[in-house]
Order: sequence, then structure tokens, then C-alpha cells
Amino acid sequence: MASISSRRSVMTLFSAPDCADSHRVRIVLAEKDITVDILNVNPDDKPDDLAELNPYNTTPTLIDRDLVLYDARIIMEYLDERFPHPPLMPVDPVTRAHSRLALFRIERDWFSLVQDIEGKDPAAADQARDILRESVLSAAEVFAIKPYFLSDEYTLVDCTIAPVLWRLPKYGIDVPAKTGKPILSYMDRVFSRDGFQVSLSKVEKSIRP
Repeated sequence: MASISSRRSVMTLFSAPDCADSHRVRIVLAEKDITVDILNVNPDDKPDDLAELNPYNTTPTLIDRDLVLYDARIIMEYLDERFPHPPLMPVDPVTRAHSRLALFRIERDWFSLVQDIEGKDPAAADQARDILRESVLSAAEVFAIKPYFLSDEYTLVDCTIAPVLWRLPKYGIDVPAKTGKPILSYMDRVFSRDGFQVSLSKVEKSIRP
């Protein structure tokens, strides 16, 4: 791969095509219609540029001129501040703090389980799958409160939840039509957004043909 240094004038995202963290960054980019060069990274054959830019050699990694960011939530908040329209975080400090707390909990409670499900330990994957299924289904009442997750407006929290819910069939997790109706309604709402559809890689599209 050619060096990224010659393309610093264009925002660039190193993204794995089936990575939930990369996906939520791509959702933000699509929602804000940001011009970006997305470089699909094979997790088993990462480009040399990535290791040079990011000491952890992980995706997603964003390059915006001389700035290099490599944590999904940091990237998302940076994009929301750099491109403020449409806003994806509340303006009010208290509501914004609640949103950040929700992001923290989703990352801690759901994304950590996703890592185990996609890991190499079958026993740990099975246990994580059961916990994630129970956690998602137990949140049905929360999904029923507002059109989006605890909000009337679409936020970074929804951008973070959506990739996990989209991958439920891949993880072998089903949402019952009766008890999971608020979750299914929420999924239809966020999955039908233009930004979400644009964000999907070919690999991700194949999860829900």
C-alpha cells in the first residue's frame, strides 16, 4: 500500500469491514456526509502504514491532516465536534454527560462481550453470547421509552448500539417478536436510516441479506 503521507489532505479511515468499532465510526461519517477515504484493512494482513500511525496497530484509525486518532469513541466525538451539523451529542452538559455514561456502559457491557464472541475460545464465546442475549432482551423496556436510545434525537449512542444489534444474527442471537417488539421497532428505525445503509460494508450487508 502506498504511504498515507501523500494523502494527508484527505481524511482517511483505516477500517476493518466487519469490525463493530469501525462500523460505528463509519456510521458517524455517513450521517454527517463527510468526505473520507476509507481503507479496508484485513485484520490478518494489516498495512505497514497502520502500525506506523497507531502504536496499537488497530482499527478504526482516523487521519485528518496531521492528526491521528485511534479510539472509536474519541474519533466519533472528534467528528461530531469538527462537523457539528447534524449534531450527534446533546448541547446541554447534563444530558451530554448522560449520553457519555450510556456510551461507557454499552462499551463495557456489550462491546466487551462482542470481543469474546468473536474470540478464539469457544467456551468464552458461548458464555458471552448468552450474557449478551439476556442483556439485549432485558433492555426492551428502555428501547420503548423514546424513539432512539433514551432520546428523541439520534445520537452517538445509537451509532454505537446499531452495529451490535445488526450483528445479532451473526452471533446466533434472535429477538422474539412478542417480548422483543420495542427492540425490533428500534432496529427497524435505525437500520432504515440512510446513514446506516451507506455505512455498511459488503461483509456487513451479507449479515442481513
